[in-house]
Amino acid sequence: MENEEERRYALLQLKAMLRRATTKEAFERLERVKYANPELYSKAVQAVLYAYQTGNRVVDENMLIKILDNLRGKKKETRIKILRK
Repeated sequence: MENEEERRYALLQLKAMLRRATTKEAFERLERVKYANPELYSKAVQAVLYAYQTGNRVVDENMLIKILDNLRGKKKETRIKILRK
């Protein structure tokens, strides 16, 4: 029972920190990422909190999009080669 309560309290603290560290739009985007890609969400949370704590900068939506793009990595370009006889 205590573990569940501690977990809930930790999640509430994390959410409060993210609200301070992001604009409303960025926070909403981050919440959507949480449901679509939980692994990307946890990496993005770390990056957002790092940016906020080291630079004391509030992360806006454009900055969050750049963070998410960097975390996803470059997409591999597909090339199709047509061989003729």
